[in-house]
Amino acid sequence: MLERIYREESARILATLIRLLGDFDLAEEATQEAFAVALEQWRAQGIPGNPRAWLVSTARNKAVDLLRRRARFEKKHEELQRLAIARQNLSPSGSPEDDQPQHDRLDDDMLSNDVGDDRLRLICTCCHPALNLEAQVALTLRTLCGLGTEEIAKAFLVPLPTMAQRLVRAKQKIRDACIPYRVPPKEELGERLSAVLLVVYLVFNEGYNAASGDALVRRELCAEAIRLGRLICELVPQEAEARGLLALMLLHDSRRDSRISSNGDMLLLEEQDRSRWNQEQIREGLALVESALRRPPPGPYSVQAAIAAVHAKAERPENTDWSQIAALYDVLLRLQPSPVIELNRAAAVAMARGPSEGLHLLDELEKRAELQGYYLLPAARGDMARRLERWSAAAEAYRQAISLVTNETERRFLVKRLAEAESKSR
Repeated sequence: MLERIYREESARILATLIRLLGDFDLAEEATQEAFAVALEQWRAQGIPGNPRAWLVSTARNKAVDLLRRRARFEKKHEELQRLAIARQNLSPSGSPEDDQPQHDRLDDDMLSNDVGDDRLRLICTCCHPALNLEAQVALTLRTLCGLGTEEIAKAFLVPLPTMAQRLVRAKQKIRDACIPYRVPPKEELGERLSAVLLVVYLVFNEGYNAASGDALVRRELCAEAIRLGRLICELVPQEAEARGLLALMLLHDSRRDSRISSNGDMLLLEEQDRSRWNQEQIREGLALVESALRRPPPGPYSVQAAIAAVHAKAERPENTDWSQIAALYDVLLRLQPSPVIELNRAAAVAMARGPSEGLHLLDELEKRAELQGYYLLPAARGDMARRLERWSAAAEAYRQAISLVTNETERRFLVKRLAEAESKSR
């Protein structure tokens, strides 16, 4: 139970504490201490009626204790000032409190879920233009999604110490520049919108295709990204790309329950039971795609949503219009040149025109070595060679993909494909 609460609530609690304390590191430390206390007390006393309020209140008091210790041992004047400000901000009544958690006294503002949501404030703070884009994304993934520094370093393909230093510098810049913790006015939101949308997109991607661990899908991250996407659409209803991103997430998420078999194995798109696709999400996603594409020129998220819509409309795998998907990838590649998009386009061309053409595109992509270490490149090569019954080549590609993949569910899938290729190459 505590593990589920941590998974579902830790980001909300951390975001609230960052707003109240104005200090990322202190908020993270206090959040961890609160969960440690919960682990001990809840076993003995049971789970409180409002676990999140209990945790926020406990973390609040832990933060005050931490500031007191720093002030006592380091004799820093600024820490004493922060202690006074924190006590005033953290007390719902505005008056000093004793050291015991006051779980029942938290007011509605502290835990509000309106458009001024703490997590949206956190994204907007992390996406301040004073920070570069990589720092914006990394800091949000660290604080909002609870990803470890090592996971983020892998996502950015940089060494762990490099990413750790980037995160430290980003937090320092926010603190030193007194960057406000708020959703900016609409006239200022535009300059941050591309970064905010990118962060939400990456949060969803981490949930939909978990970078590591046993689970293929981290549902709480998918739900969080969709919720944030809706909030952004409310804030900037005129932005077609915000609707395009929400459509993209809904259409992908509609297939979530059909992606894993009853024994926990990954199922490809053509293997999924389409009757299990969430039709309500598909209807909403299709309407959003149409709305987004009415405002030309289309943006990258809207085009990706249009690709997802082609899949959603196909009642059977053989009805999928792969030629249209390949053409949409042509458009996407012009809008957003990227080796990953080239890889996806090659896969679509292989389905539309045959695996030999797809392999030719992979050869050209591989020569540039831009996706070196990216397991989906050899996985795609293995799939195309498999369809051509070039079993030795398929086995070699699958071995390379297995050496690079970090998700256990995907690893099991690739191991099965390797076993098939090896058995048929003998």
